[in-house]
Amino acid sequence: MSAPADPLVVADDVALSGEPGQKALSAVVVRGRRSLVLRRFRRNKGAMVALGVLALLFVAAFLGPVVYQAITGWTYTAQDYSAFLKPPSPEHWFGTTQIGQDVFARTMRGLQKSLLIGLLVALISTGLAAVVGACAGYFGGWVDRTLMWVVDLLLVIPSFLIVAIISPAFRNAGWIVLVLLIAVFAWMITARIVRGMTLSLKEREFVLAAKFSGVSPAGIIFRHLIPNMSSLLIIDATIAVATAIIAESGLSYFGFGIQPPDVSLGNLIAEGTRSAFTFPWLFMFSGGLLVATTLAVSVIGDALRDALDPSSTRAGSTK
Repeated sequence: MSAPADPLVVADDVALSGEPGQKALSAVVVRGRRSLVLRRFRRNKGAMVALGVLALLFVAAFLGPVVYQAITGWTYTAQDYSAFLKPPSPEHWFGTTQIGQDVFARTMRGLQKSLLIGLLVALISTGLAAVVGACAGYFGGWVDRTLMWVVDLLLVIPSFLIVAIISPAFRNAGWIVLVLLIAVFAWMITARIVRGMTLSLKEREFVLAAKFSGVSPAGIIFRHLIPNMSSLLIIDATIAVATAIIAESGLSYFGFGIQPPDVSLGNLIAEGTRSAFTFPWLFMFSGGLLVATTLAVSVIGDALRDALDPSSTRAGSTK
């Protein structure tokens, strides 16, 4: 029994056939697929809860510090010299640190930075994997061998150790360099999967029709091949957010990531670890938000995989 056809592939086949009215039919197919995916995703109660949690975390990270400063006057760099290691109170919602800094303001700043790093790493690594994998699979020959050699080389390199060694050299260059360092080692496995899918897709009728119509290789890759792997890439990008946040937190915990006076969840956890039992507010808020963020993103990624997979039954009936 043959596997169900991907509606996006069907849409491309239809759109390139040249028959009258096929553009409208292609649009209907794509819209139908989107509504089906959305309906399957909405039926996953865990995913909806996770989506709500993630939305609240984004609001808290980016609007929370503004509202908090308006109410209390504290920022993540300000110090209250009359409140050292004070527990949570109306004046300091999450308490204060050893030098009187407000834990709530610092935690929200750390959450904001971790979310930004996670999103940027996911976009860069997924985009790189899509381009490298599609080019390797489409062109084949020496291009394929060269790109896959690079992939294999990066896979055997201990990425955490390399980033930890390199990052101190860019200590003054800002956190964007950290994003690039993490992204460089986060795309190889996905690139191999994309290459395998490209080897199958490039023999499909819609790709052959585009090639014989004079469409350039770049046009075929970016207009036909990569869009037809969007399901995989969306799932990969979602999971990569959680992976990048954990990677950044680990690097920052050991002092190789975000550097003071800036903060991330990783270095906040590192600062509070020694006092986790005596002054738990220094550790539990940043640690709890790290767990909540990565868990929410992972649940959403799992639900997207089920919603985008036509053979999955975990998201419920598609009718």
